[in-house]
Amino acid sequence: MDHFSADCMAIAEEKLAAGKIDRRQFLKVAALFGVAGSSVLAGGEARAATELVFANWGGDATTAFKQVYGTAFEKASGVKVAFDTTGPSVGKIRAMVESKKVTWDVMDTTLATAGELGAAGLMEPIDYSIVNKNKVLPGYAQEYGVAGYGFSNVYTYDSSKFGGKKPNSWADFWNLKDFPGKRSLRRDIAGTLEAALMADGVPKDKLYPIDVPRAFKKIAEIKKECVFWNSGAESQQFLRDGEVVMGTLWNTRGYILAQDSKGRLATCWNEAIFQSNAWGVPKGNPGGKDVMRLIASMQEPAQQVEILKVLASGPANPAAAAAVPADLKGQNPSDPANLAMAVQYDVKWYSENQQKVQQQYLDFLAS
Repeated sequence: MDHFSADCMAIAEEKLAAGKIDRRQFLKVAALFGVAGSSVLAGGEARAATELVFANWGGDATTAFKQVYGTAFEKASGVKVAFDTTGPSVGKIRAMVESKKVTWDVMDTTLATAGELGAAGLMEPIDYSIVNKNKVLPGYAQEYGVAGYGFSNVYTYDSSKFGGKKPNSWADFWNLKDFPGKRSLRRDIAGTLEAALMADGVPKDKLYPIDVPRAFKKIAEIKKECVFWNSGAESQQFLRDGEVVMGTLWNTRGYILAQDSKGRLATCWNEAIFQSNAWGVPKGNPGGKDVMRLIASMQEPAQQVEILKVLASGPANPAAAAAVPADLKGQNPSDPANLAMAVQYDVKWYSENQQKVQQQYLDFLAS
């Protein structure tokens, strides 16, 4: 999710530069991802007890959080919000907590990472007497992290290449005979292993625990016909340049491709792998319970719908679905119709296995 958050900011910056969104919309996007360049704090800088620090992966906005979320929160609570955009990596979190020099209050991370760090005693439990579980999709309010937005791993294809045939499953993605041409896959296990197993006939409700050798074996079938991407921009460029005819990507990038190609590059939503970010709180955060009030303030649906309009990141609050414009429902990864077709990412499995299996995957790709 850290990579996804950074990619969303990159998309917003691209749209602002191209004149596709205005500054107000850009600031709302930046606020959701906790970016406010003018308020960046160097790690370890002293701060007042009446200030919360939001750690994120960076971006170019200068006043985003203050204008969209911060002003209202400050007015209601008297607590100011500042930002550290150096990136809440696992190593930084561990070092901060173990040295008892915690300078962050809330972080934009993943549910899997939050669960992994929480089990190691490095995270505060989310206080659900303050944060509202009813304002989160079922299953996405975990002990050490709560979702703020959702996204899906999907694939996009060039609809002009297959004589009118439309691929509609991961089995079709793997089918080089009926849908010939190069493919792209992510150089990361999240969503990739699930796609391989569904292509191999594993039902959606039987994917976890992931059969890693079986997934690798299935990927090996098309490995020579694949290029592998590291960034969201790269996943998009492979399709835009025609280097591949089908490629996995985040739905946010698929949305851009569909718009730019006037629908020629289309996204398959069937068997999407849905996941979310997590707002997480490091153990011993200086702001105490005020951070829970900040997280609760970010649960309101109006803000989340605005982000969907700009980036196609899905609202985590189910109440937001009713406020989504009709022409955007099909692009909303958390829309009930899209969720019904999707696989729900298994946070527990990734919390326990992601580091080990990710290295195995990289070794497999290099072999």
